[in-house]
Order: sequence, then C-alpha cells, then structure tokens
Amino acid sequence: MLLRDVMTPNVEYISPDTTLSEAATKMRDLDVGALPIGENDKLVGMLTDRDITVRGVAEGKDPKQVSVRDAMTENVVYCYDDEDLSAASKTMREKQIRRVIVLNRDKRMVGICSLGDLVVDSGDETLGGKVLQDVSKPTK
Repeated sequence: MLLRDVMTPNVEYISPDTTLSEAATKMRDLDVGALPIGENDKLVGMLTDRDITVRGVAEGKDPKQVSVRDAMTENVVYCYDDEDLSAASKTMREKQIRRVIVLNRDKRMVGICSLGDLVVDSGDETLGGKVLQDVSKPTK
C-alpha cells in the first residue's frame, strides 16, 4: 500500500507570521494537532500543539503577540506519496514523530500522514503498534 492511499489530503497551512493564538484556534477548528508552515509557496516548518505549549506558553511568551516562526520546527520531515507505508513508518520510528508531511515528486505538499492514518487506514494494527512503541520511547 502506498502513502497516498492512507494520507490525509488537502492539508491547510499557515504563515510563519501567524500568532500562536491564531494557530491554536485554527488547530481547534480543524481538530488537528499540527499545521504545516508555508511562506512564498515553500514549506518552511511544522507547528504542533506541543510546540505552542513548550516553546511558547511554558517559556512565558504571550501567544497573542508571538509568531509561529518563534515556536515552529524548521526541519520538516517528509516522505513521498508514491512510497510504501514502510517508508513513513520507518521515518516516524527513527525521528520519533507522530506525523509526516507527504510530498509529490515535484516536492509539492499533497498531504500529511499521522500515526492514526497508518493504523486506521492501512488496516495493519501491528504496523501502527510498532511505530507507536518506537515513537513513545524516551529520548536519550
């Protein structure tokens, strides 16, 4: 099974100049825990609900004043839509992440694949269990 078969397509992204408060509101409205960050038609980062909490609120920053740029993760991890699910699961396990951006071969964002997508849409519960186990290991 290919990544394009299980990914969530039509993912919305936000500008790095968006405030953390606006990003959190968008996450709530879309019922998601992460948003890709785009600037000048280029993917420049990823923001998770954890980033907002740890790099924003816990640091004492005002979420209504601080931009996404100050809390986002710049090194975006991705896979290609024509890769096998094992590529995404391997990447998630190695990087200890719960979601990965999906690009086409023209390097255009076409979706996102979460741990939940791997489990629910692939029908392979053992795959999801293995990824979850490795993703949940404490970092050293």
